[in-house]
Amino acid sequence: MAVRNMKTTFLQVFLLIILSALESYAALDARYYDTTCPQAEQIIAETVLNASMHDPKAAARLLRLFFHDCFIRGCDASVLLDSTLQNKAEKDGPPNMSLAAFYVIDDAKAKLEKACPHTVSCADIIAITARDVVTMNGGPYWSVLKGRKDGRVSRAYETRNLPPPSFNTTQLIQTFAKRGLGVKDMVALSGGHTVGFSHCSSFVPRIHNFSLMHTVDPSMNQEFAQTLKQKCPSPNKNGDAGQFLDSTASKFDNDYYKQILAGKGVLLSDQTLYGDLRRRGFVESFAKDENSFFTEFADSMVKLGNVGVKEEGEVRLNCRVVNN
Repeated sequence: MAVRNMKTTFLQVFLLIILSALESYAALDARYYDTTCPQAEQIIAETVLNASMHDPKAAARLLRLFFHDCFIRGCDASVLLDSTLQNKAEKDGPPNMSLAAFYVIDDAKAKLEKACPHTVSCADIIAITARDVVTMNGGPYWSVLKGRKDGRVSRAYETRNLPPPSFNTTQLIQTFAKRGLGVKDMVALSGGHTVGFSHCSSFVPRIHNFSLMHTVDPSMNQEFAQTLKQKCPSPNKNGDAGQFLDSTASKFDNDYYKQILAGKGVLLSDQTLYGDLRRRGFVESFAKDENSFFTEFADSMVKLGNVGVKEEGEVRLNCRVVNN
């Protein structure tokens, strides 16, 4: 009898765990706003399109905003919070000082508050915006799961957890793994750099005094290195100069991977994708088959969008400050 009771109890606990997991998964839903704010995605798309028409770097900036938000405390819009006298927020952490396009999120939020007050979270706006800039620039479309709530905590010192451009293969794999993302996800998400731009400071160590043996990183195409040197002639003073991360930066495509195969990865973290056997196959596959890249990128964006999601909490009235 005791054994039977133990089995029954175990089965009940097991079923509760399964049901809890299913409920957690179901909490995010592509149709989350269908009844409460059916025009939400249209409002966001129109805002993004308008911004893109006036700012050629809007796509890269908004996509980067999504990555930087999800990689710290999860996808909770903590990256949008302004610093206060009592707290220095994420956006003022060293890796985030170059983030931009916050105004696009502000604009979308203001319009959404008029259309359906206190309904659409800032975290969902960031996730939808990231999808829209990809699709509008020729990339894949995916259904964004929605229902995230906004966090109330944002600390600048936590931005040290963002992977810097100088990370090696092992460090990058470990960083992504902590967020439940595998090697394929890491290579696919890196493809977001296809619409990216980098200032000289992020890659100048590769073209000036790289090591005691090499002035230029030997993994870099030497003609390409000379092109970068012309744009960034000084190891320390280059102003706002920089380089797009692939040769078709206005289009979301697989050119980024072709550039890596040619030794023209701008960032060290880009080029090391091909130098590591654990990732080389994915780089070659995505360079050869754009549809394969699109499929994997969309899948990985959905996975990234589920990192650290808050299903209970607040919907900020203003994305820059927590509610009173």
